[in-house]
Amino acid sequence: MSYMRTGAPRRATISDVAREAGTGKTSVSRYLNGETNVLSLDLRERIEAAIKRLDYQPNQMARGLKRGRNRLIGMLVADLTNPYTVEVLQGVEAACQALGYMPLICHAANEVEMERRFLQLLTTYRVEGVIVNALGVKDEALKPLGEGGIPAVLVDRKVAELDADIVGLDNAEAVRAGTQHLLRRGFDEICFVVQPFERVSSRRVREAAFRETIDNAARAADSDAAGGEPRPRGETTVLDLADPEAVMRTHAALDRRIDAAVDGSGKRLALFAANAPVALSLALHLNSHYGPRWQDRVALMSVDDPEWAELTGITTIRQPTYAIGYRAVEFLHERIGGVLSPTREAMLPGELVVRGSTAR
Repeated sequence: MSYMRTGAPRRATISDVAREAGTGKTSVSRYLNGETNVLSLDLRERIEAAIKRLDYQPNQMARGLKRGRNRLIGMLVADLTNPYTVEVLQGVEAACQALGYMPLICHAANEVEMERRFLQLLTTYRVEGVIVNALGVKDEALKPLGEGGIPAVLVDRKVAELDADIVGLDNAEAVRAGTQHLLRRGFDEICFVVQPFERVSSRRVREAAFRETIDNAARAADSDAAGGEPRPRGETTVLDLADPEAVMRTHAALDRRIDAAVDGSGKRLALFAANAPVALSLALHLNSHYGPRWQDRVALMSVDDPEWAELTGITTIRQPTYAIGYRAVEFLHERIGGVLSPTREAMLPGELVVRGSTAR
């Protein structure tokens, strides 16, 4: 009894093409590498016909490694569930397609140890460069990057001990613009709500810009006390989205502040979320706690402009996410090509999108 072998058919190899065309592998390799000037017209036509008959697909990885290039670039992202990351990836993929790269995406899920493991993995794949949007990886895991041999570009966040180009939002200016917008709209008490920011540079810059803007506005009000303008107050609240119990405590504390403002202080309270995940957590809680008219009690604005923000009328600062991703690949492409200039920063401006949540 005989048995038929099952499974996927064997893919044609360069040896199969050579036999089909009646030539050697060297001639086929030259044809594939574009060295057709050394081949006769008859031989070129026979190789082309053999490739079509066999549906031969070259092993691009093997060819790239043989030439010392594989066109792979790695991208290490801290949080793939964040809409910001997804939108940046769209720019990364478009630039990779335009420049002939294949992105290899690694999702660290906001775990520093996972970031370290993925960086080690990317070096074993011999990627030509790495784009890093990380939480806080450092030390030994960074040695292969930057001056260690593999070009790297940072997105949004600086990483300790890695001297590399960085592309992202002009965080300080974006938060200043958002805070000043709230002050102009008459909100004299503003709570800046941010995830733990000690290890994440972009969060630190945003929080510092908020405090600086509030302090400047308070000094201006003190010097013009006769004008009757209220002295603005600002406070930073940390919302640790990774800790459900901490989230509940923070939500409850904010509820007390909102209720106190509505019930007697006379101050207009606004919550300024440092990013879209924070804004979503706040909006869901406020809707659950106060009902669909929660915006009658408190204002909400956010850095980032997720799709749901327009639906709920939330004022936002829209990031140029597509441009950030595209520029990061361009920077990396230039470094892979041998550019040796000092490290560069491309801090792109955000766009204030005013909606009903911050109306007077």
